[in-house]
Amino acid sequence: MEIVHISAECYPVAKVGGLADVVGALPKYLTKLGHLTKVVVPGYDTKFSRENEFVSVHQGLLKLGWFQFSYTVFKEKTNKLGFELYLIAIPELFDRPNVYSYEDDTERFTAFQVAFLNWITETNQIPDIIHCHDHHTGLIPFMMSHAPIYQHLNRVPTLLTIHNGQYQGWFGFDKLHYLPKVSSSRLGFLEWNGMINPLASAIKCAWKVTTVSPSYLDELSEKANGLENLLRFERPKCLGILNGIDSEVWNPDTDEMLENKYSIKNAKVGKAKNKKFLCEQFNLDPSKPLFTFIGRLVDEKGADLLPEICSIALNRNPNEINILILGSGDPYVEHGLTQLTHFYGGNYNTYIGYNENLAHKIYAGADYLLMPSRVEPCGLNQLYALRYGTIPIVRRTGGLKDTVLDIGDGGFGICHDHTSVYDVNHSITRAIDLFNDTKQFDSIRKTIMQIDHSWDKVAQEYVEVYQSLKNN
Repeated sequence: MEIVHISAECYPVAKVGGLADVVGALPKYLTKLGHLTKVVVPGYDTKFSRENEFVSVHQGLLKLGWFQFSYTVFKEKTNKLGFELYLIAIPELFDRPNVYSYEDDTERFTAFQVAFLNWITETNQIPDIIHCHDHHTGLIPFMMSHAPIYQHLNRVPTLLTIHNGQYQGWFGFDKLHYLPKVSSSRLGFLEWNGMINPLASAIKCAWKVTTVSPSYLDELSEKANGLENLLRFERPKCLGILNGIDSEVWNPDTDEMLENKYSIKNAKVGKAKNKKFLCEQFNLDPSKPLFTFIGRLVDEKGADLLPEICSIALNRNPNEINILILGSGDPYVEHGLTQLTHFYGGNYNTYIGYNENLAHKIYAGADYLLMPSRVEPCGLNQLYALRYGTIPIVRRTGGLKDTVLDIGDGGFGICHDHTSVYDVNHSITRAIDLFNDTKQFDSIRKTIMQIDHSWDKVAQEYVEVYQSLKNN
């Protein structure tokens, strides 16, 4: 099959969150299964786009209401990522360093989607499947189904994957003219609560909808930022498929970002060496349990509670634990976490920012990973942690609920039910007790490193979904 993935992010081209990791990995594993896999993302001004070779394969024009833009489609020359990578460059809209958070994001991503459909129309490409990721590409199923200009594509199956249903890309009907002309009788496929809602439109128009974990699909029926009724109505065509991880990138035995590589056989020694290196860098004591948080400092990750969680944990357990935070986001949270370094030096430190290299080192050197998320559709961090022998401490929600079983239930992680300071600190106390039980701690570490969350099995699940759509 020829499968085209279209997304706002793809690691290592452009990354903000887990969406990039999925789009950078699933297509590679689909290619390994013998399928022709293409990934299409905007042509951002990123390090990857500047440092790799691309060839222009198409140029065209697109209309966005009264505006007209030229666009160029570039193909990465070597297929070094394991699939065909295409960047759609639209000067004035995407020649910027950041992925999101511009005032004209509606215009940017609408133009990207129109350019994509224009390109495959003008070059007469009819793929077997078009796989759309999140709201940034959510208008594609609607345009393929209902815009006369793209009517030749209306028999191409479309699949939408919801990575985070809280973000939906709403905009007003005053911008309807950005889209190709459609019959007024079709506008209901765009509308939700009086707005054009790209995510809602994709849920209505895509042939199949997947979420990134089974539990997240269940949760969306109850809490989906206004789309609960729609998702309940469309439930028959929805399916939860748990994300995998790229076991070639995330492998402590081959990870070039680590100071000391290690495997299950020498995990205790290997992790100790990585922990020692990490603690030396951040003025921490390697003899104490090291708790970490890696991710965006936003409310949905429970990060707003981190300053208080850390302060209480360090006061309750003076000179007994280390905490290291890596992340960026809410300036208020960043400030609160930075302030703690003045009071708990030697037991606490933080790195404000995004640093992929440091993230790998932390997974390798830490004992525990904190994930007190309010919302976690799948969660990849806990899967990386398991792979590196770092025990996750998670709230039972979404994919965390599907992938981490509490030690009290015969499992291998530490779980709590609420995103609260009390619940997280109670879990930290349990984690300290586990750390001090060396035999059980070492046994769990070996157990979690053997859990297979690779994309191999997950990719096959997607192939079966694609095949069922193609055979319709």
